[in-house]
Amino acid sequence: MKQVFFSVVFILLSATAVWGQPTSAIDQLKADPRKAYGNDYPYQLAIPRLTKAPSGYKPFYISHYARHGSRYYWSSSLYKELDTLLTTAHQKQLLTPVGETFRQKFMAAKQELQTGVSELTELGWQQHQGIARIMYNNFPEVFKKGGNVLAISSLVGRCVLSMSAFCQELVQCNPKLEIREQSSRFTLDAVVPTDGQNPVKHNYPRYVKPRYEKNMKNFKREHGLRDKIAKRMFVSTEGLPGNIHHITSNLINLYTSLPSIGHEGMMEGIVSDEEIASEWEGGNLGAYSWVFGPQYQMIPILQDILQKASAAIDGSSDHVADLRFGHDTCIGPLTVLMGINGADLDPEDPYEVKNIYQNWETCKASNIQLIFYRSNKPGADTLVKCLLNGNEAKLPVPTQSYPYYKWSDFLQFYTQRCNK
Repeated sequence: MKQVFFSVVFILLSATAVWGQPTSAIDQLKADPRKAYGNDYPYQLAIPRLTKAPSGYKPFYISHYARHGSRYYWSSSLYKELDTLLTTAHQKQLLTPVGETFRQKFMAAKQELQTGVSELTELGWQQHQGIARIMYNNFPEVFKKGGNVLAISSLVGRCVLSMSAFCQELVQCNPKLEIREQSSRFTLDAVVPTDGQNPVKHNYPRYVKPRYEKNMKNFKREHGLRDKIAKRMFVSTEGLPGNIHHITSNLINLYTSLPSIGHEGMMEGIVSDEEIASEWEGGNLGAYSWVFGPQYQMIPILQDILQKASAAIDGSSDHVADLRFGHDTCIGPLTVLMGINGADLDPEDPYEVKNIYQNWETCKASNIQLIFYRSNKPGADTLVKCLLNGNEAKLPVPTQSYPYYKWSDFLQFYTQRCNK
């Protein structure tokens, strides 16, 4: 039944293909306020329009990095603290009618939430199934003859299951594919180099400050939402465990997680998507610091991408695809390291950050796909195209034929960036 359901959903998505996106971050928020959830935003399956390859070129190899799909909240502390808060507020009769309705819904789901902490949800599984099928349908030439695929994952269960969902769907598309799945300390350097179990140790800078932080005094942050949430939830906040900022932060974190776990509507009347979107820019600044800081620690992933692509191009590897499944703590900084869509520009003006990085690009199941093209003309350049979450993306590599880049220029640029 789940497979039938997924197939119907996919057909509907295919029938309502997305042919473009609003250009500005604010326009995108107006079109879909849930993007303000940032890295809690559930991946949206859609079929974007892709630029036709130059004459004579066909795709032959794909290199990929993805975050795990939708999950329950990553830490049990959120659910435990909300349990204590709501129980105390109920006993002291501090809840409004809206707050009491929420408490009842939360308590009914509490056992499920606490059991599911950090685990992949059904939606997370379906996201990676859908991404795999879209990849297969977009680039059938890569997979049509079968071939070998290597998929590697973080040691964390939700990443392993995301990998399995993706790989199973590829095999459903073409049973001739031979896919090796691996979740191992041997491959951590290529997927989560910062994992404490990684036997390979590096001495890259752990954190680099973005320049906008020096000018934060020029940024006017909106703060009204937390007061609104507190007034809707409580008749008084006196005697509640924890300070009001932490309490409302927990409530917002729960709210943005609800679509991923199938509990939308639990917090009706307490907060809305539009209200969260109204304060998005301030949160996006913090997210940029968070992904900008550890970018150099992702050099091993980029080096693995370069090495495996080189082997696929020169024929020393028979892989038609190399797949990697990890976390937002890796794909976010990797996006900055690679300068995808200008994420490495490091503006001084806080108000410019939203134009070069939007935190929903590091959403659940976010992914980078590098598609490699070969010409039927002897001696012609190999080309590469970058997709971020399925959409064609710009790189800081010089090119005369965007979204296609010469592999020789790509390799030289990123080798120099890693070495520098």
